[in-house]
Amino acid sequence: MNDAFQLRIDSASGVPFYRQIIDCILLGLAQGSLAPGDKLPTVRQAAVELSINPNTVIRAYKELEIRGIVTTEQGTGTFITARREQVDVAAVERRRQLEAQVDDFLSRTAAAGFLLQDVLGVLEERKRG
Repeated sequence: MNDAFQLRIDSASGVPFYRQIIDCILLGLAQGSLAPGDKLPTVRQAAVELSINPNTVIRAYKELEIRGIVTTEQGTGTFITARREQVDVAAVERRRQLEAQVDDFLSRTAAAGFLLQDVLGVLEERKRG
């Protein structure tokens, strides 16, 4: 693993931890702190460092494997397989920001007593009109 790369999560962000791990790895790949062939932390190592459940790390690694970003070799570890050019850092960051804003909006509307169905109804009306 590249010494410049470190998995990070923000427990106050509202974004699920597995999603933050995925975004962190994609960002590292896009910025060049991760490269093809780099080994990621083991599930146990990442879970201990981040103080989270190992199943959360497994979920993130499996989703990255489905996308073709990493490959897991039994007994050896999880490695980056994607080329840096395949990941658009701006798109990853914009998606993360959008999700954070939506989470914030939904939290405020729920605190005001509105249901998700109410919000979706208004959005549908706006979309039509």
